[in-house]
Amino acid sequence: MTTQTAMKEAARALAQDSARQTYESAEEILRLYRPVMRALATAAGPSVEVVLHNLDGADVDLGHTIMAIENGHVTGRAVGGPSTNLGLDVMKDRQKDHDAFGYRGVTSDGRELRCSSVYFHNAAGDIIASFCINVDLSPLQQARNMLEALLPAPATQGDAPQEHFGTDMESVMDQIIAEAIAEIGRPVAQMTRDDRILVLDKLDQRGVTQMRKSIPTIAKRLNISRVTAYSYLDEARSRG
Repeated sequence: MTTQTAMKEAARALAQDSARQTYESAEEILRLYRPVMRALATAAGPSVEVVLHNLDGADVDLGHTIMAIENGHVTGRAVGGPSTNLGLDVMKDRQKDHDAFGYRGVTSDGRELRCSSVYFHNAAGDIIASFCINVDLSPLQQARNMLEALLPAPATQGDAPQEHFGTDMESVMDQIIAEAIAEIGRPVAQMTRDDRILVLDKLDQRGVTQMRKSIPTIAKRLNISRVTAYSYLDEARSRG
């Protein structure tokens, strides 16, 4: 399970818990979930920020909602720091279900985050706190870019030839035959006579027909006789 998936599942579990319970105050939630925050952040690593916001009271100051935070370097925030624009939406309707999972966030310096938020309610149904998990995707994106730089680009017509590796020449030949068949774009059982001639032509151009035992192998893969394979090869060469 990836870090992002694990964090999303953890948030969903918290959401189920918050839906079943109500709380008297944000301070009660802090006492209950402070150890959970530390455990999540420690297990997930430094690229995962875990935040608890205090949204209790009639006049919430969204500029100072953070009650507790782990790995605050992800967004550059600390205890006493601000909410986000989502806090404004919550304050418009504090009895609505605002829980959200796996949505996109962006830091002030442009890094992309994968975020999940769970909201806790009091007995009256009002939201009084939020528990947020923010995963910094930049380490994963950097790793992906490094891998993409190392991996070969998808081959296109006219690119450098593809090299086949095998434990013997027969296995190499079989790979090339399979590739030529795949280029036709339909199963052998649905191939027309011209399709099979085209396969022979491709293999002849690649030198496969010069290899030992190539014609019997090609014939078997194309579900034709050796005689027919030689006939198709002659016709392919005559067309060329």
